[in-house]
Amino acid sequence: MLRTTRRTLALAMLALASLNAPWVQAQDKTLRIVVPFGPGGGSDNFARILQPRLAELLKQTVVIDNKPGAGGTIGAAFVAKAPPDGSTVLLADAGVVTISPALYGKLPYTPGDLVPVINLAQFPHVLVSAPGFAANNMTELLAMDKARPGKLAVASSGNGTSPHLTIELLNQVTGMKVVHVPYKGSGPAINDTVGGQIDMVFTGYATVAGLIKSGKLKVLAVTSPRRMNELPQVGTVAEAGFPGFESWIAQAVFAPQGTAPETVRRLNQAIATVLRQPEVREQLRQQALEPFDNTPDEFAAWVKKQSAQWSRVIRDGGIQPD
Repeated sequence: MLRTTRRTLALAMLALASLNAPWVQAQDKTLRIVVPFGPGGGSDNFARILQPRLAELLKQTVVIDNKPGAGGTIGAAFVAKAPPDGSTVLLADAGVVTISPALYGKLPYTPGDLVPVINLAQFPHVLVSAPGFAANNMTELLAMDKARPGKLAVASSGNGTSPHLTIELLNQVTGMKVVHVPYKGSGPAINDTVGGQIDMVFTGYATVAGLIKSGKLKVLAVTSPRRMNELPQVGTVAEAGFPGFESWIAQAVFAPQGTAPETVRRLNQAIATVLRQPEVREQLRQQALEPFDNTPDEFAAWVKKQSAQWSRVIRDGGIQPD
């Protein structure tokens, strides 16, 4: 208890000290956070957590601009073409840079048009089923698939989505033959899994945390390299005999190509300071999100690695968008 109190006080002092940091300077221009999805989603939620705190920290007006459409690519293209002066950033699922360019033949932007600023948070997918499903873990699922190849069905929130690509990655890495069933959104896919109309669904933990806790869904595996703190009893795909297997959902911030490195660093440090604030960390943890701040260079390296993985999965799987 004492250790937790000291840690909380230390974080609070760090946040206060940052108000006097040399990179905090009053800005004349409004900072526009473009969210390429509609209000109420994960990216929009993050933007609304950051907006008032960044405004206070940076001593400038910060606004949220929702530009939904085409799987996030409309908003991403808008930011890619914005002036590279630090006044416009993209807050989105990292898939707009790591997945979409490989999935769609023509996009109004390229990955190089968006500069990684910071990875806000990332979390693995979970493979869940109804409680009565025969397998209880990845090892048992592998045995079921080997006995009846091509008979198990896994739902996703749609063709080309991160859960869909995770299903394809699972087949490619493990040699399984599970059948992908695309839905129009995660809600219907999860509902049919709860009802037993489909065997399993891959989705983010936060989306189904309540259903897991209530016993309406059970978790067969997680896609992080190590077990989740929230699910210490659930094994990973990697530990079932497939080291290196991982798949993440990430929320991140990008700036237009050409933005000065010092401006990118200023934005990175400001956002990281907000993420370290105790009330922000607690607010995110209540949503099963672990704040994940890093430097622009660290994030750029992660984006490069993820882009290579998903490009390979899309190519080898012959995956086409709807």
